[in-house]
Parts: sequence; structure tokens; C-alpha cells
Amino acid sequence: MDRVPLTWYFDFISPFSYLQWQRMKPLLRDREIAGAPVRLVPIVFAAVLDACGQKGPAEIPGKREFTYRHVLYLAREVGVPLRFPPAHPFNPLPALRLSIAAGDTREAVDSVFDWLWVQGRAGDSVEALVPLMAALDVPAEALDAPETKAALRTNTDQAIAAGVYGVPTLAIGSDLFWGNDALGFALAALRDPAVLDDPEMQRLGALPVGLQRRR
Repeated sequence: MDRVPLTWYFDFISPFSYLQWQRMKPLLRDREIAGAPVRLVPIVFAAVLDACGQKGPAEIPGKREFTYRHVLYLAREVGVPLRFPPAHPFNPLPALRLSIAAGDTREAVDSVFDWLWVQGRAGDSVEALVPLMAALDVPAEALDAPETKAALRTNTDQAIAAGVYGVPTLAIGSDLFWGNDALGFALAALRDPAVLDDPEMQRLGALPVGLQRRR
């Protein structure tokens, strides 16, 4: 599967996207993934949730607080610096548009994640991101440019059409691997396609639904 296209869908609002990014960075320099270029695709997580009829973890009392503590625990367990932004959830659109305006390069994505989740700074407005825009040499008007907004909408629409239901998601061809904890599974499938061709794996893909909860 060396040349199968790889796509990484993420939203800067997601601390799990930040955690997986820390694991992705060294892999992007490694032949295991570098043999197939990885597209870095920022998307609007809220729009994905709406399309799936779901709530995000931060929208559920109790789950919100647990998720934040769990994220901090996971970061500390692997020695990754993490400091939450001043408020969460926050409006991620300015940060997402900044990444797009900067070309969605590894350096740009890393800089935005660092700003939000290492320095713990706000990214919910153009004004809050002014120092970062200067560092990335992106003019403020680029974030409000019609083509930047259109690119983010297209990214999100294409992600939904591809079946993405959460972030982060690493797509290997049409196979989706959702969540920070699924990266090992994704790499195993990347190394050996037979992982997904296993008879039990195939059976699970067509497993009947035994009960549906009434809404």
C-alpha cells in the first residue's frame, strides 16, 4: 500500500487531533508514511457532527470535564506538552482558515497547534492570531478571502462525503481510521493490507444491526 493516497482530517479545536499530530510528525519523516504523501486537510468538526446527528464530547456535561482531564493525562503519559486554550470549545474557523491561507504545510499546521495547545493561546478570532499570522507571513485579509472560506467548506464537504464522522481521521485510500488511539491500527493496515482482508474483519463490515434505539 506504499502509494495508496493518505489523507489526515483534523480540526484545531480537537485536543485529540493535537495529540495525534505529535505522533504523526515523526512518521511523516519516516519512509513508512513518506512513501505515500499525506494530505493535511483541516475541516470543521462541528459540521461533521451536524451531518452525523451527533454531539461533541464538549457538549455533554460530565463527559466534557472527563475528556479534558483524560487528554491532559494522555499528554503527560507520553511527555507531550499540553495547555488548554483560555476557553473550550472555541470558534476554530480563524485557525482553520489560517492553516489554509498558509498552504496547509507541515510547518503551518504545527505552528497553529503549538499556538493553541502548547502555548495555550486563543485562536478564536483574527485579532487573537495576529502574531502567528505575522510569523507565518499570512496577511489578515487572507483569512476572510472568499477562496479561503470556500476551500474550508470544500474540505469539510469532501470529508463528509468520504464518510468521516470525527477527528482526527487518517484515511488510507477509502479506509478510515478514527481517533488518536487508532493510529497503530492504521499503520498496521498500511504495512499489510491483509489486516483488513481478514475474514473476521470482513464479517464485521456486514454485521447485522440487532437493535435500534428509539429517538
